[in-house]
This record gives sequence, C-alpha cells and structure tokens, in this order.
Amino acid sequence: MKKVINVVGAIIFSDNKILCAQRSEKMSLPLMWEFPGGKVEKNESEEEALIREIQEEMKCDISINEKLTTTEYEYDFGIVNLTTFKCQLNQDVPTLTEHKEIKWLPINQLNSLTWAPADIPAVKLIIEGE
Repeated sequence: MKKVINVVGAIIFSDNKILCAQRSEKMSLPLMWEFPGGKVEKNESEEEALIREIQEEMKCDISINEKLTTTEYEYDFGIVNLTTFKCQLNQDVPTLTEHKEIKWLPINQLNSLTWAPADIPAVKLIIEGE
C-alpha cells in the first residue's frame, strides 16, 4: 500500500492576484506549478503547518482566511491529501528559497500554467468562483 502524505497549500491573494510557485528541477514533479505549502507534521494542525511552511519556504507571514478544498491524488511516490486554504500576506514579500520561480497571476490566467495534478481541483474551484 502506498504511503499517504498529508500536505497543505496556501492560495495567497494580493491585489486581485494569486501567488503561484514553480517547483525546482530538484523537487519531485519538477517545474510544475503549485500553491506553496508542505507536509503536516505530527501533532500539528493544518493551519499551523501552513503558517510554518510558508515562513520556511517563502520567508513571509500569512493569515489564513478559509479552507477551500481537500483533494486526494495518487502519485508514483504515494497518495497526497492536499488541503488548500485561502490566505493573505501580512506584510513581508515572498522570497524564493526552494522554488524556481514565483508569479502573481490574475485568476483568469491561472490556466496558463502547468499545475501539479493535486493542485488542479483547487485551481478549477478558484476559476469557477470568480
């Protein structure tokens, strides 16, 4: 049986745009786009994990507004349970530490990117809700 990995992603809104992060060549799913975030550690809530991951990956603080969705996707390396939250930046501008690139895109341009499969349902919900 494949390992189940619980992860969280931040859909960060700023000035009617959303932060999109491109995975580096060294990461699994190289060069695909995603909502930044990461694994939920033991004894950590999803919200705590998301705040910690964004601080570690992007050196910025976020406020979590609401949960958007939870999706499950089976990759070669395991089954990913991804919970995405609508968020906003508190003050600091995101800094690249792990990702190859970040972009701020309006909702109507989200489909222009090649998204990691687990992120696609959240992208569709955002576009439909526009």
